[in-house]
Amino acid sequence: MVTDDLDTRQLILSENQRRILESLVRRTLCPQAVALRAKVVLAADESLGMARIGRNLGCSRELARRWRDRFSDAQASWGASADQWDADTLTDKIVELLEDRERSGAPATFTPEQLCQIVALACEKRPEECGRPVSHWTARELADEAIVRQIVPAISPRHVGRFLKKRTSGLTGCVTG
Repeated sequence: MVTDDLDTRQLILSENQRRILESLVRRTLCPQAVALRAKVVLAADESLGMARIGRNLGCSRELARRWRDRFSDAQASWGASADQWDADTLTDKIVELLEDRERSGAPATFTPEQLCQIVALACEKRPEECGRPVSHWTARELADEAIVRQIVPAISPRHVGRFLKKRTSGLTGCVTG
């Protein structure tokens, strides 16, 4: 069983920080993730252990530690200037800290130019003009033709279908099936 004995990092909130965090928790339209993070920070200010905070709030000890540490690190970076900020600025800083960060994700597989060329192919050429034995483009035929024309080195019919479904809603006569 893991205990909080080794977890001695203290978090001490200013009165303004506490008031802002409490107001976030009470907000009707506050995202639940932000409200939970605010509750974690408030509980950490009461010197509760991370395991206990996790049990009380229904989250993991690691999540409680992560948000306590992020808030503590932010306090350190804000320094004494945080005491000079007005309530709106401090609220904005706290909300920004507690919101989800952008994640990098996987890099795009296809360039916007390649995707535009596939849409242009679907809209400008009929399959018969490209030597295809069908009267309307299908995702499979478009994927094959994009590879033959060296628009892309490889692309699955499913990827073509998903892309065109997202990008061509409202266009008529381009792709069926």
